[in-house]
Amino acid sequence: MKNPAGVKAFAERLRFLRKQRGYSQQKLADIANVEQSTIKRIELTQLAPTLDLLISLSRALELEVRDLVDDPAITHSDKEV
Repeated sequence: MKNPAGVKAFAERLRFLRKQRGYSQQKLADIANVEQSTIKRIELTQLAPTLDLLISLSRALELEVRDLVDDPAITHSDKEV
């Protein structure tokens, strides 16, 4: 993983947004049309999301992709990458 701090920050943001909407991992997975294990692995920082997955998650959360990832903890977590 090239940017573990960014992946961790994204995992925390995804978990926050999911819970803010009252979604379980399974409900978010169903809406995003992915496996529940995919959501779990992202939140456990075992999986860095692909662009396709970011798009699916942003649609499921009714956000623009930039709103899903636009957090200084994510975008500035490792400036050397």
